[in-house]
Amino acid sequence: MPTDSPKPYRTPLDVLKHVYGYDHFRGDQAAVIDHVMDGGDALVLMPTGGGKSICYQIPSILRKGVGVIVSPLIALMQDQVSTMLELGVRAAFLNSTLHPADVREVEDGLMDGEYDLLYVAPERLLTGQFLSLLDDLDIALFAIDEAHCVSQWGHDFRPEYIQLSVLAERYPNIPRLALTATADEATRRKIVDKLRLGDATPYISSFDRPNIRYRVNLKDNQKKQLLDFIRSEHDGDCGIVYCRTRKRVDEIAAFLRDEGNDALPYHAGLDAGTRAAHQKRFLQDDGVVIVATIAFGMGIDKPDVRYVAHLDLPQTLEGYYQETGRAGRDGLPATAWMIYSVGDVVALRQLIASGEADEAHLRVMQHKLGAMLGFCETTECRRQTLLRYFGENYPQPCGNCGTCLTPTETWDGTVVAQKALSCVYRTGQRFGVGHLIDVLLGKANERIGQFGHDRISTFGIGMELSANEWKSVFRQLIATGLLDVDVDGYGGLRLSETSRDVLKGERIVSFRKDPTPTKSSTKWLEKPSRGKRPPVALDDPQSQDLFEALRQRRMEIAKDHSVPAYVIFHDATLREMVVRRPQTLEALGTISGVGERKVERYGEQFLELLRRDIDTRKSIRKL
Repeated sequence: MPTDSPKPYRTPLDVLKHVYGYDHFRGDQAAVIDHVMDGGDALVLMPTGGGKSICYQIPSILRKGVGVIVSPLIALMQDQVSTMLELGVRAAFLNSTLHPADVREVEDGLMDGEYDLLYVAPERLLTGQFLSLLDDLDIALFAIDEAHCVSQWGHDFRPEYIQLSVLAERYPNIPRLALTATADEATRRKIVDKLRLGDATPYISSFDRPNIRYRVNLKDNQKKQLLDFIRSEHDGDCGIVYCRTRKRVDEIAAFLRDEGNDALPYHAGLDAGTRAAHQKRFLQDDGVVIVATIAFGMGIDKPDVRYVAHLDLPQTLEGYYQETGRAGRDGLPATAWMIYSVGDVVALRQLIASGEADEAHLRVMQHKLGAMLGFCETTECRRQTLLRYFGENYPQPCGNCGTCLTPTETWDGTVVAQKALSCVYRTGQRFGVGHLIDVLLGKANERIGQFGHDRISTFGIGMELSANEWKSVFRQLIATGLLDVDVDGYGGLRLSETSRDVLKGERIVSFRKDPTPTKSSTKWLEKPSRGKRPPVALDDPQSQDLFEALRQRRMEIAKDHSVPAYVIFHDATLREMVVRRPQTLEALGTISGVGERKVERYGEQFLELLRRDIDTRKSIRKL
């Protein structure tokens, strides 16, 4: 391993312990680091929160030269650099937010060997001027973060990523890592092909996030459902709420604020200054809820996001996994909560068809949407379904998702399906769900009469089901591919190639039984008192008070340093302080997540609170 540099640490474990404050590597981290230290290329797939960044940060610290990290978003690289500087690691970034004088200062520092890590956007890296600068540097490695951006079929496609193959051509002897948390088999092949990583060793960790509970429900009263979820399970917690349109983002953010939540909107229609201010508040303050389009969140490292809520159906499982993965990065319990409707399916199919992609791309996107619908409609363990999509076999039901906790009933819907499909055919395969239900229920309204649909054989043959039950039937027929959406018109339904088997009685159709809302759910939960945050499962009120005092001290330090609070310490680290109550700097340094630099900079400030708590407990015992 190259160690011919003035860097103070000799082994990866030295760096992990003294810089990061951890005693053990997780998963494949040690194997990846050793491979890169020996000059090898790697394809690294780890779940969000799995510690991908350590796989390139530690080799960059140890190897001769600077590690160049290609990062897709300004906020991501700035957050990473802030974290590195707090750890005492020499790091910098180059992006469009810097003034020319600052850019020159960083470039001069690179020439003088002052940095272990340099974060740069792909657009800047690909310029001739920057590549010429790299030619004159000692480079420890190249790391291409969020590598799934290379796939045109992915949810975060960045065309510049395809051009990063220049690194293989120009610097063939420098190790390269491509890292992502989200890639199915097709996307992995794209990464290897486009980035010319044919000889890279793949390190594919489990995609499972066991601390996240996946729950999916049907849309009923969206605002009520969201508010009840937040108030009953995550009042005062930090969360992200995703909506499909900017208008909905603004509407939901205003609604949550009116109901007493600290909620902020985020979408591309806001000016850059407002977006930056809202993101900064979300990162640095506690209990902020961001309501956003999918423009928000890529690369967000905030560890204490306790929930991610989707008010609209995501287009792909990759996108859903990436977005829900922003919850619970600290390993503590978190919730991925979603509601959807048949209208979401129609809207997404129309969106896919309205693009200018070729036929092959359209087929892929329709397949991905089908997989997303399959996840929503499954009666099996949601975790098993999700992981199966990414090629991973989860051996048994997880016991921690909506279908495991509340098993779904099914019913034989073959005859009902035949009625629905026949109605679609008899009405000309061009009408939407609402009109078809009116025909099946025998509603003789003006529109039915206008088209003569009160005189066809399917008029009134569906009286055994309610309108809501028929909505469920049509939703599931679309999800299973027995009905197609006319994406060129107004979202009318038409028979698919597989419909014939059902109509001829050659295929049995089973439907999931949708839960019936209870009377109690029609009333919104009472607004709770806005006091302390919910307990963090500590053993007594005094421990909870100490935890809150440590969090307050952390927030004060973070504001002084203009960094998010979690850059100082994670909640999990503060909890361990409460449980173990160290009384010396040496003992504090044994807490997970407390490295030497943080002991030196902040140790006494936190020990003051810990010692005071011990004194208080002694006084109480004397009484």
